[in-house]
Amino acid sequence: MLRTLNIENIAVIEKAEIEFSEGLNVLTGETGAGKSIVIDSLEAALGWRTSAQLVRTGAKSARVTAAFSADGLDEILRELDIEAEDGEVILTRRITEDGKSTCRVNGVPVPAASVRRLGLQLMDIHGQGDGQRLTDERYHREYLDAFGGLSAELEAYRGAYSKYRAALSELEELNVDEAEKARRLDMLTYQINELERADLKPGEFDEKSARRTLLKNSGKLTAAISDAAAAMLGGERSDGALSLIEAALGGVEYALKYSDGFSALRDKLRDLKFSCEDAAYELRDMKDGLDFSPEELDELDDRLDTLKRILRKYGGSEEAALEFLENAKEELKTIENSDARREELEAETEKLRKKAEALAAALTEKRKKVGEALADRIEAELQALSMKGAVFFVSLGAGGELGPYGRDEVRFMMSANAGEAPGRISKVASGGELSRVMLAMKSVLSENDPVDAMVFDEIDTGVSGIAARRVAEKLAGIAAKKQVICVTHLPQIASMADVHFSISKELNEGRTYTRVERLDGEGRKLELARLTGGDVITETTLKAAEEQLDAAEKWKKENKKC
Repeated sequence: MLRTLNIENIAVIEKAEIEFSEGLNVLTGETGAGKSIVIDSLEAALGWRTSAQLVRTGAKSARVTAAFSADGLDEILRELDIEAEDGEVILTRRITEDGKSTCRVNGVPVPAASVRRLGLQLMDIHGQGDGQRLTDERYHREYLDAFGGLSAELEAYRGAYSKYRAALSELEELNVDEAEKARRLDMLTYQINELERADLKPGEFDEKSARRTLLKNSGKLTAAISDAAAAMLGGERSDGALSLIEAALGGVEYALKYSDGFSALRDKLRDLKFSCEDAAYELRDMKDGLDFSPEELDELDDRLDTLKRILRKYGGSEEAALEFLENAKEELKTIENSDARREELEAETEKLRKKAEALAAALTEKRKKVGEALADRIEAELQALSMKGAVFFVSLGAGGELGPYGRDEVRFMMSANAGEAPGRISKVASGGELSRVMLAMKSVLSENDPVDAMVFDEIDTGVSGIAARRVAEKLAGIAAKKQVICVTHLPQIASMADVHFSISKELNEGRTYTRVERLDGEGRKLELARLTGGDVITETTLKAAEEQLDAAEKWKKENKKC
C-alpha cells in the first residue's frame, strides 16, 4: 500500500506531500491543475521512463519519494540485497534538468529496471492510454492467460516450441541445395589439402624471416666476425689482445719478485686473460660455423613465399590458419555425415513438433474454458456497470501455425447493446463503453493479483449519469479489498471516496503553483458542488452534493464496503 508521496519540482508542483490511506483515494481538480502530474510523479518513483520535461522550469533537479508498506516483498528485496525499514519500502527518484535520473530503494542505488520490477509488485497503474490496449488485439491473449493463471502451461509450451524451432532450423540448414553442397565440399577439400600440404608450424614465418635476414647479410657478418677474432688472437702482422694481456701479466708476475703490492693487479690480469681466452675461442668457433649456401637462401625464399600466400588467405597467422583448417575439417565431416544426421534430425524434429502441438492443443482447450469463464465474469461486471444488454465473448481463432504462444489468435468480441451483432471491441465500443470494459477487466483480474494497490487515471472517460454511479460503486467495491487511487472529474466517483484530495493551481508572482489539499467533510461538499455546477455554487448544488455524500455512505454501509 502507498503511504506517502513527496513531490519536489515536478512540472507545476513545486512541493507537495500526500498521505494516502486504505480504501478509495480520489483526486479531483480543474483540467490542467496537475492531477495527472501526481500520477506521473508516482510512475517516476516506480522506475518508469522519465524526461527533462518533468523538471519544473528554473529548477536544477526534481525529486519524488514514495513510501510503501513492505508486505509480501521479501523475495524481491532479498534479490536486490535491500532490507525493509520499519516495514516500509521507500523509493526515491531524482531527475536532473538535463534528463539524467537516479533511483534509490531505502537509500540504496538501484537500476531503474530493477525498480520497475519492484514497482510491478507494489502497484497496478491504469493510465489514460491503457484503454487503448483493450482495442489492440495483441494484448488480448495476455489478458486471457492472466485471468486463467496459465503462466505455467504457457511456459511449458514455449520451452517445447523453442526446442522444436531449434531442431527445425538445423534441419533446414542441412537441407541445402545439393549443387551448393557439392560446391562447398569441393571448396573445403581444396582448402584442407592446401593447408595440410603447407604443414604449418606456429612461429615458423618469423623464424625463417630472421634466418633469411642473416643469410642475406652473410658476407658482412663473416667479415665482422673474422676481424673480431683477429683482434683477439692476432695475425701475421700484429699481436692480438690475448697475447698483449699475457705479456702484461708476465711483467706483473716478474714485479712480484720484488714487491707483494702487485698481487691484486696480477689477479685482475689473470681474470682478464681467462675472459679474453673465452671470448677469443667463441669468436673462432663462430667464424668456423659460418657456413652459408646459396641453396639454403633459395629454399628459404620459396618457403616464405608459400607461407605468405597461405597466411594471407587464411587469417594472417599460423595459429589462425591452423584454426581454419580444424573448422574446415569439422564442417566437411558434418556435410559428409549429413544424410545420417538428417534422418536423425527429421525424427527428432517430428517428435518435438508433436510434443509442441500436444501442449498447444492443451493450451487451446484451457483457453476455451478460461475464455468462457472470463466472458461470463465480464458480462456480469458490465451488467453491474449499467451495460444491461452487453454481450462479451472470447474468440480463439484456433488452428493457425504454431507460434511462440500456441496456435490461438485471441480476440475479444462484444456487442454493447442488445440485438446488435457482436464485433471487435475496437469497432463497436464507444469511449465510455471502452472505459467500463477496461474497468470490468481490471476488476476481474485484480482478484488473483497479489498487488494490493491500484491506480486509475481518469477511468471515467466518456461516462456519465447512471453509468458513472455504477463505475463509482465498482471502484468502491475494489477498494474494499485493495487500496485504490483514482483521478476523476465525476462527482459520483468523488462521493464514494474514503479520502478525497483536491488539486488546484494558483498564480503567484508570475509563476504557477499546484496545491494538493486533503478535504474534510465540508471541503468535500464544496468540491462535489464544483464538479456538478462549476463555479456557480448555490444552496441547491451544495444540497445535492450533501445528498450524494450521504447516498455514497449509505451504499458503502449496505454493501459492507467500509
